[in-house]
Amino acid sequence: MIITAELLEALEQLDPVAKSAFIKIVKNLEKAVGEVVRREDFSELKKAIADLTEAQKDTERSLKELAEFQKRTEQRLEELAEAQKRTEKRVEELAEAQKITEQQLKELAEAQKRTEERVEELAEAQKIAEQQLKELAEAQKRTEKRVEELAEAQKITEQRLEELAEAQKRTEKRVEELAEAQKITEQQLKELAEAQKRTEKRVEELAEAQKITEQRLEELAEAQKRTEKRVEELAEAQKITEQRLEELAEAQKRTEKRIEELAEAQKRTEEELRKLSEDHKKTREQIGSLSHAFGYYLENQAYKYLPSLLQSRYSLTVEGDLIRTYLEIGQTSYEEINIYGYARKNGEKYIILGECKSQLKKADIDKFLKKVERLKKLHDEKPFVVFVTHQPTFEAMKHIQRLQLPLFYSYQFS
Repeated sequence: MIITAELLEALEQLDPVAKSAFIKIVKNLEKAVGEVVRREDFSELKKAIADLTEAQKDTERSLKELAEFQKRTEQRLEELAEAQKRTEKRVEELAEAQKITEQQLKELAEAQKRTEERVEELAEAQKIAEQQLKELAEAQKRTEKRVEELAEAQKITEQRLEELAEAQKRTEKRVEELAEAQKITEQQLKELAEAQKRTEKRVEELAEAQKITEQRLEELAEAQKRTEKRVEELAEAQKITEQRLEELAEAQKRTEKRIEELAEAQKRTEEELRKLSEDHKKTREQIGSLSHAFGYYLENQAYKYLPSLLQSRYSLTVEGDLIRTYLEIGQTSYEEINIYGYARKNGEKYIILGECKSQLKKADIDKFLKKVERLKKLHDEKPFVVFVTHQPTFEAMKHIQRLQLPLFYSYQFS
């Protein structure tokens, strides 16, 4: 049996069944024809089968690459879908933050009403309002930051869509290459058919070998059908991919619309906040005027009635008038005193230092006592500390009793 090195290499590329069948064909040919069949005929047949086998391998390899690329495309689409879900989630969080902002504005408006109704609690309500305004400013900064992040995410989405478009172009190019390879395969089959005709003319005994060859061709035809079916599946998958991209585009449009609505709501919120801030500023000015008026009235009443109360309760004789004043404690610093004056008891001279508050708190007491400690260093007289109020808090009243300090109420000035 005449088998060359090139023929052995070609046989190694075939699957075992085809290889065995081809060897049988060669044996039968050699037995039937002897020296009649030329080496050129075997070379042509060998070359045709080798080329056909190589083309089929190229086709299968290309299909495998297409399948892998399709998998990567579907994976990227899933990642895009996940990113879209995260975007919608962030938009919902923005909407929730907007609701919280509106709720805080309502609370701020309620606090403003309570501020107008309760003059004595102005300072505490102001602190709450300023803290809420600060939180609103921080929330606004976070909102703007999230919108910028959404814009950045949109850029990334557009970039990925461009990459998908490029991948689609490469897919179409690969399918064209497959079609070209298919044409080459068909051409090779035509050449193989011609060689087969020449073989039939020369040797009748090659009929059996022809049957085997036809069976192999049928297998190749089946493989080609599978190839075409796979290409159709890839085309269908591409349609699904395009549909998913359209759905993502629609979702993106909804996201942009929602962000615009949130931006409009934010503008309305800022306008309401600006108006509320202006109203609050006016209210603070009005309340400040009232607060000063009430404070001065209480001090004036104290100047008028304290001398007799100090005389009757503590045997202190006030010398001169009680006044409000400023006492220097350094070259560039001073302390404000609501009630200031001098008194005597059993020949000993005292300096009267008093504090007036509409509502006296424990913190007011401690703060004034620290002020008295600073002033003691500048006076030889012994300080006599008094407190005057309309109403102390419960903690302030207990603190006064614990320290045994004089406390006078406004209702006693009558």
